[in-house]
Amino acid sequence: MQAALLTGYRAPLEIGARPDPTPPPGGVVLKVLACGICRSDWHVWTGADPVALPQIPGHEYCGEVVAVGQGVTQWNLGDRVIAPFILACGHCDACSRGRQTICPDQALPGFTQDGAYAELIAVPHADTNLTALPPWMEPSLAAAMGCRVTTAWHALTGRARLAPGEWLAIFGTGGIGLSALLLGKALGARVIAVDVVPEKLNYALSLGAEAVVNAATMDAAAAVRDLTGGGADVAIEALGVEETTVSALKSLGKMGRMVQVGMPAGDHVTMSLPMDAVYSGQLAVFGTRGMPAWRYPSLLSLLEATELDLSPLISRRVRLSDASAELAAYDGPTPPGVAVITDFLS
Repeated sequence: MQAALLTGYRAPLEIGARPDPTPPPGGVVLKVLACGICRSDWHVWTGADPVALPQIPGHEYCGEVVAVGQGVTQWNLGDRVIAPFILACGHCDACSRGRQTICPDQALPGFTQDGAYAELIAVPHADTNLTALPPWMEPSLAAAMGCRVTTAWHALTGRARLAPGEWLAIFGTGGIGLSALLLGKALGARVIAVDVVPEKLNYALSLGAEAVVNAATMDAAAAVRDLTGGGADVAIEALGVEETTVSALKSLGKMGRMVQVGMPAGDHVTMSLPMDAVYSGQLAVFGTRGMPAWRYPSLLSLLEATELDLSPLISRRVRLSDASAELAAYDGPTPPGVAVITDFLS
C-alpha cells in the first residue's frame, strides 16, 4: 500500500510503499476513503506529543471493509464505516460502563499504532467501535466523524449539557471550533466565536455566529462578558494553550461550564489558571477526549433530522503528498476550514 511515514519530528513525511496490514483477531482492515489532517497530528509531527517512530500518522478517517479478522460478527466485506479515534477494547470495566474513552486497553491510530495517512488501516475491536457510514454522508465529512465533529458533540452534550438559548463561547475556530459552532447552533445555543484571524472570524459569522471577538485586538474574556450581559453559559477551549484556557474561564458567567477540548501538549501541559474565578464563579471545568462509540446514533440522528450542513468544515481535499505541507501550516495561523486527504495514490 501507499502510505506517509513519519521518521523524524518536523521532517517531511516519507511517501512510499509499505506492507499491507492484516486484520487482527476481532478487527478489520479498511480501505481508507478519507482522512482528516488534524492539529493533534501536528502535535505528533512536532514531537510535542511523542510517539514511537517510524509511524504512519492519521486518526480521523472512514473506510470500506476489505478484510475481516476472526471473531468479527457485525461487519462484512464492502461495508462502509466510521471509526472513532479511540478504539476501546469493549470488555473492561470502563467499557462496560459506557466510558470507552478511558479504556485502559485502547488503541489510538497514529499514536499507538499506524494510522490512516495510507491506503489501508487495520482497526482492532471492530464490533465495539465501528459505525455504519450513512449513505447520505460523503466520505470527506464522514472522516470528521472520527474526531472533530464527535469530540465537539460529546463536549457540548456529554460534558457541558448545552441547553437551547444558552450562550456558547468558542475559543479557536479550527475544525473543533467550527464543529462546535455548527452543532451549538443546531442545539439552539447563541454562539460567540473567538479567534485572532479576521478571515476565520468572518467565516464564523457567515456560519451563523451571533458575534465574534478578535482576541488580538481586545480582551476576549471581557468582550464575551459584555456581549452576553454577564458571561457565557458554556465555553469551549479548542486550542490547548494556556492563554485561551484562561480567557475561556474568565469569559464565563456565574455557574458557567468550561470544556477543555484542545489537547495541552509541549509547553502547555502545565498551565497557570485563575482558580479564584473558578471558586468565586462556582464554575465547572470539564476535560474531554473523543466520544464513546455508543453515542454515534444520537449525533447522526440530529444531523439527519436537522439536515445540518457540515460541508463548511471542509475547505481543502488534498493528496497524500500534500500532508507534510498541511502539517507545517499549523505552525502559524491557518485558513478557515480543514484539509482532508482523499487521494492516497499521489
